[in-house]
Amino acid sequence: MLAWFTTDEGAAPGMADRLIEDLAMDLRAQGLAVAGAIQRNLDLGPDCACDMEIVVLGDPGAPLRISQSLGPGAQGCRLDTAALEEAVARTAPHLDGAGLIVIPKFGRQEAMGRGFRDLIGRAAADGQPVLLYVPRQQQQAFQDFAGDLALRLPPEGLRDWCLDRFAALS
Repeated sequence: MLAWFTTDEGAAPGMADRLIEDLAMDLRAQGLAVAGAIQRNLDLGPDCACDMEIVVLGDPGAPLRISQSLGPGAQGCRLDTAALEEAVARTAPHLDGAGLIVIPKFGRQEAMGRGFRDLIGRAAADGQPVLLYVPRQQQQAFQDFAGDLALRLPPEGLRDWCLDRFAALS
């Protein structure tokens, strides 16, 4: 089962990342087996793009910076795809035995068959519930990928859905 959500068009930047992080950390604090990864966006000031990092849940290593500085006025994608792939590789060993997998998002890389896409598919094939954010621009690619395994939830319904998954394990 893949549960996903999106945010309103006017939502604050990074809201989805904070929502997933807060939920994952709260569930882990309750002793629930949550694995996966979360994204943090580090504010660098009003005239600078944020730094993006991935924290792998359960991994003692430092967060991985997945953004690169392209300099002032740059228009290209700031994602460091090699760092994202390293984050995926560091996440995979922590999935066994987890009652819930959280993934930051199904973004452009996943839509192109990269990033967390294979990990998401493997977890779902193994019967592990996966929770993730899907930006509006990637919704069709996600639906094509997930098919009838996907359940769209409102942001306010995420916690209950997660707790229901753990209750079903008992």
